[in-house]
Amino acid sequence: MMCQIDCSNIAGFVPSDWLESRLPALKSADERLRQGSGAGGGYTGWVSLPRDYDKQEFTRIEAAAKRIRADSQILVVIGIGGSYLGARAVIDLLGGHGPEILFAGNGLSSDALYETLQKLNGKNFSVNIISKSGTTTEPAVAFRILKGLLEERYGKEGARKRIYATTDKQRGVLKGVADAEGYETFVVPDEIGGRYSVLSAVGLLPLAAAGVDITALMSGAHRAMVDFTALGAENPAWQYAAARGALYTSGKSVELLCCYEPSFRFFAEWWKQLYGESEGKEGKGLFPASVEFTADLHSMGQYIQEGQRLMFETVVRFTTPRNEIYIPDDPQDTDGLNFLSGKPLSFVAEQAMRGTLLAHIDGGVPNLMVEVARRDAEHIGALIYFFEYACGLSGYLLGVNPFNQPGVEAYKNNMYALLGKPGYEARRAELEARLSAPQASKD
Repeated sequence: MMCQIDCSNIAGFVPSDWLESRLPALKSADERLRQGSGAGGGYTGWVSLPRDYDKQEFTRIEAAAKRIRADSQILVVIGIGGSYLGARAVIDLLGGHGPEILFAGNGLSSDALYETLQKLNGKNFSVNIISKSGTTTEPAVAFRILKGLLEERYGKEGARKRIYATTDKQRGVLKGVADAEGYETFVVPDEIGGRYSVLSAVGLLPLAAAGVDITALMSGAHRAMVDFTALGAENPAWQYAAARGALYTSGKSVELLCCYEPSFRFFAEWWKQLYGESEGKEGKGLFPASVEFTADLHSMGQYIQEGQRLMFETVVRFTTPRNEIYIPDDPQDTDGLNFLSGKPLSFVAEQAMRGTLLAHIDGGVPNLMVEVARRDAEHIGALIYFFEYACGLSGYLLGVNPFNQPGVEAYKNNMYALLGKPGYEARRAELEARLSAPQASKD
């Protein structure tokens, strides 16, 4: 299997039957995922996506990416949440060999967007707007601004050829605009929610434009899909879901995703949305957090070692580095490091990881180890599918719908009201009154 997991370092923190006792529930969860019969089952299209993806659209994606690489120095990807995190995660992990990829529409900072616009000065650029509806405030505002800049620079017809819309197949504001303006469109599948969509056109177009081998990415995901059809205790995704559940019921409330590769940062951000939005509801769920080792051992390491015992770690380990650097000898040995002379830096990193793991276990922090052989497109495709599949299982084990996000609407409705969106007048008056009311005295 392309993804393996070592659960041996949770022994002593969970009951000895932590896996066996959950096998019946895992089998039921697996059936609900594959049959689409569980809560939110209409959004389980990602389960078979690596096999059943639209091959004709895939060809169009590759052709569009080729055009972007030919006519643009920069591609601006406009989207928020699952509409950009997956693509950014993979690009950061694998690196790009095409135009620079910038991300916009994932926040409301005027300074951040201004800095993005400044980077476009004197550069040919294209835009990929990703939104199911076209009405989410952050990407919609960014698209209005960037669309105007494209039309100012290239004219309406020139801009039309540089805008690619990934949106609903048939309906929605963005779909209507794209059809009216003549933008090339790609589909956000109805049966796949945003945080599970990286292996659809949502992620594949920016990845292909960046020069990522999307054929290898899908191949790795397909291999993982086949691997995880195996029912039983040997299935790594079953083990991960069961271990998380066992640690949660044993009192752990935080899962720290760790990696010793700095380029993993945005993969961890993607993972946090995947698990946080899927499980964090009904007063339940592990809090997903992340750290970058070894850097964060010099900042968060103290708390992890001796703070509240509320966490466990899931370490993602790439067993073979892409490149190797050897430590030179210093005849004077002024830094006292000649005991490392001639050794590869990866050896030092490996011992740091092993020493950290043991120290944290001794400090009361159990560890799970997810192992992937290489940091390449095929293995990253497998890793994406591993975490997606385990997340679906985990949600059903927890007893929640892992495919909705009702809590997200609360901030949106308040924001729409305070911005003065038509139809929210009564709510706006209520919120303004609350915000302007004097704070209760603390005396």
